[in-house]
Amino acid sequence: MTRRQERVGEEIHRVLSVLIQRESRDPRVAGVNVTDVRVSGDLRHTTVYVTMRGDADEQREAMAGLEHATRFLRHELATRLKLRLVPELTFKVDESVARSQRILDLLDEIHRQEGGTG
Repeated sequence: MTRRQERVGEEIHRVLSVLIQRESRDPRVAGVNVTDVRVSGDLRHTTVYVTMRGDADEQREAMAGLEHATRFLRHELATRLKLRLVPELTFKVDESVARSQRILDLLDEIHRQEGGTG
């Protein structure tokens, strides 16, 4: 990843976080957090990784809310960032947080089964 990609990704991350958490009026995206942003080499595409609370149905609704808000979010990025081209946004659920929690749960279970020694 180039330094330019990193800088653009950091700015997009910062702006999207504010937009989604503070300025979105869609209740479906309440509780959505941007965890990472990956910008393509040509700066035309951005993958936005998000986490959210709730069960699978609530998460699907949140993703639908994000997809619905994409035009608004791109418009706001265009007005707040000095980019010649505002990248297309693709939202993906960041599974790393859930995997990390699962690993911690498994380690806790092993620790309990061993009698808590160690």
